[in-house]
Amino acid sequence: LHGLSPRAKKRFVAINCAAIPINLLESELFGYEKGAFTGANKLTPGKVEYADGGTLFLDEVGDLPLPLQAKLLRFLQNRVIERVGGRQEIGVDVRVVCATNKDLQALIGEQRFRQDLYFRVGEVTLNVPPLRERRGAATVLAYNMLRKYSGAHGRPKRGFTEDATAALETYDWPGNVRELENKVKTALIMADGPMITAADLGLKPGE
Repeated sequence: LHGLSPRAKKRFVAINCAAIPINLLESELFGYEKGAFTGANKLTPGKVEYADGGTLFLDEVGDLPLPLQAKLLRFLQNRVIERVGGRQEIGVDVRVVCATNKDLQALIGEQRFRQDLYFRVGEVTLNVPPLRERRGAATVLAYNMLRKYSGAHGRPKRGFTEDATAALETYDWPGNVRELENKVKTALIMADGPMITAADLGLKPGE
């Protein structure tokens, strides 16, 4: 979405809404002014401002706390932000892409996600099925990860053995793509031969 858009030459900025403590998330998103809180020794732009002209990716947006949901909604509606401790409205032009593994409709019913924010972030929705529902996807992604990480680990591999491919396709992948990535990285480190086997992946053929 970013690389094939007119914004491709600008920044792609990602933030995981579930990985940052709630008390830090607002300043990470919107930045802060000098003196806004203890330790704020200088003006610091946030991720939204940093992505100006480009794309902002909010991963796990379903974990965003309600107070920040209201501030995110205001930004999406007005395209302006205020840094923590600031009063000046700052115009920002970004494309916002969100992802979540949660059922936002269910969270709305539980009053844990704002319906008006859902309508804003859900203008165009892509439902990505888990790996277990996409036959062949695990192998394709595994080869892509192999090319991506092989050089970084200094142990290039030619590919996967037949038993590894069979294991990739029959395993249920409860951890989805992150689990697959972890297993490929581990296999690159642990495998002794030129090809990665099912055992290197920590899987059994037909598992």
